[in-house]
Amino acid sequence: MRVRAIFLAVALVGLLEGCAPIEPWVKPYEREHFADPIMSFNRDPISGTYIDHVFESREGARGATGGVGGGCGCN
Repeated sequence: MRVRAIFLAVALVGLLEGCAPIEPWVKPYEREHFADPIMSFNRDPISGTYIDHVFESREGARGATGGVGGGCGCN
């Protein structure tokens, strides 16, 4: 009986927690730091971004990394 009461109390607290408003931990003016290439997992993220751009613009076969341009290398 006691286990059932504890489970019911935990479930009730969980349901009430779902009614709380969602507040982001990161302020809008702090989000620019997460888009910095330094936050990448690469050893040298700046040169990695450059190499990705070169492959995308020269080959035209690589993509889906957020870059733009065609295969002519004119961007």
